[in-house]
Amino acid sequence: MATKHIISIGDFDRKEIDHLLDHAAQIDKKKYDDNALRGKILAVLFFEPSTRTRMSFESAMARLGGTSLSVGSVEACSMAKGETLADTIRVVSGYADAIVIRHPKEGAARLAGEFATVPVINAGDGAGQHPSQTLLDLYTIRQTMPIDGIEIALIGDLRYGRTAHSLASALSLYNVRLHTISPKGLELPATLAASLAKKGMEIIEHDNIKDVIDSVDVLYVTRIQRERFPDSASYFNVASSYRITPEILTNAKKHLIVLHPLPRVDEIDARLDESPHARYFEQSRNGVPVRMAMLMQVLQ
Repeated sequence: MATKHIISIGDFDRKEIDHLLDHAAQIDKKKYDDNALRGKILAVLFFEPSTRTRMSFESAMARLGGTSLSVGSVEACSMAKGETLADTIRVVSGYADAIVIRHPKEGAARLAGEFATVPVINAGDGAGQHPSQTLLDLYTIRQTMPIDGIEIALIGDLRYGRTAHSLASALSLYNVRLHTISPKGLELPATLAASLAKKGMEIIEHDNIKDVIDSVDVLYVTRIQRERFPDSASYFNVASSYRITPEILTNAKKHLIVLHPLPRVDEIDARLDESPHARYFEQSRNGVPVRMAMLMQVLQ
């Protein structure tokens, strides 16, 4: 890659994605040097809540022999005193060999990359991008089926959902047909849809998941993100507007996999957890080998 920052999934071409996923597969088979990043320090700057992304990056760093240091929240760092993000990044660059950042403002990770003197990995910036999540999503799909030629349905908050934005962008590099189902007002952003169509991706909008469940290979479910809405009334107008149950999957393909970036609220029935279609907990576990591969890429 021309730069060692990973800000957007657009920083990768298809060959680079496939290479990283191949590397993650080798790591998954325990074929890696557990001292590969010995002596390296990862700064974990998470200004939004996180369980999976934060812990899997820290786990990935530890498994490679490195260490992590972190700031718990905006309130726990000098940004609470008025320090700019740019200055924070300049300072932290002197303490660590790489920075992984999550921030509520879209574009924050790109700004961090402009001021950092060490590699920056975007762990989610507002309604923007989430490249590491997309890479583990692709890895999980590839464990079951080739990515080329699949039909995938994205359901949920496609307007604010950064995981959906990143995944759709990555899938445009493959021969994939995209189906979208979302509550009114939460459709895929028009600019993104136009960009994907320009790349040759076929996008089909549906009003109901039942219209497409029997023809897709992957169902990617996202929650309605209350934290992205401008007010509570707007959120409650669309909250609980869909729910994936075992009954909905009655006529699904036998090899269909259901993915979710987690956390879930009530959009996936807990009864589905025991179904062979459910792959979201395996998907979460895959964050470790994929993020190990990412860290090795930017730090070696």
